[in-house]
Amino acid sequence: MILTKLPIGLWVEFIVEWAQIHLEWLFDFITMVIKLLVSGIETIFLAVPPLIIIVLVFILVWFVANRGLAIGTAIGLFLIQNMQLWEASIETLALILASTALALVMGIPLGILTARSDFAHKLMMPLLDFMQTMPAFVYLIPAVLFFGLGQVPGLFATVIFAMPPTIRLTGLGIRQVPAELVEAADAFGSTEWQKLVRIQVPLALPTIMAGVNQCIMLSLSMVVIAAMIGAGGLGTEVLAGLSRIDIAKGFEGGLAIVIMAVILDRVTQSLTEKRKIKV
Repeated sequence: MILTKLPIGLWVEFIVEWAQIHLEWLFDFITMVIKLLVSGIETIFLAVPPLIIIVLVFILVWFVANRGLAIGTAIGLFLIQNMQLWEASIETLALILASTALALVMGIPLGILTARSDFAHKLMMPLLDFMQTMPAFVYLIPAVLFFGLGQVPGLFATVIFAMPPTIRLTGLGIRQVPAELVEAADAFGSTEWQKLVRIQVPLALPTIMAGVNQCIMLSLSMVVIAAMIGAGGLGTEVLAGLSRIDIAKGFEGGLAIVIMAVILDRVTQSLTEKRKIKV
């Protein structure tokens, strides 16, 4: 018995084409907002001399984490500057900061919703599984169709790829808050908003910060993939090295990505550990 193939791909293609025609105004608005956000971040960082940024980051990391990490951060940033990849690194950082901010703005409220509603939790989990297991390259297809080439589709694909851990860990953190504390708040007449803001979110913050950390790391992992559709940054350096079989160029671009990843990872981990100590 031969089963008829379901035209799932054609259905998705129809939805994408419909969205292109009827939601063009929305995509144009999103493009404008994202371009302003990313270009604004780039302009701010590029307007300041690299040496001043390195010194400021050194002080900030020392304050947030410790002296050893601050020294390692400064050495890593000096190395990026020495490899003449500072501007590309700023482009990548702007993309990461913008995509992480958008992922958190959407992901944390959705995570809170999944924690407070069993229906939302059951509905959201399969969708998150789908988002996390779908190959990252697949996200580039609708991103290019909706937004063309450049940083905007790269950021769009990055947000979709990096948002699931934020939703999962936010919901998990709030669900793990001891029921006794919530009941005590109820006994004192706290509203739902007061319980959320004063009890659940503060106690869940270490888990939420772990979600932020994963979000940043996944955003960085999309750097090279996003460069394939013109997102720029360090991914372009790696992609150029790959296409030209230029080992030196590819390695230097990859090393700069690793340096940024280690710095961001250690800083966010330090914030999480400090929060756990306070709690």
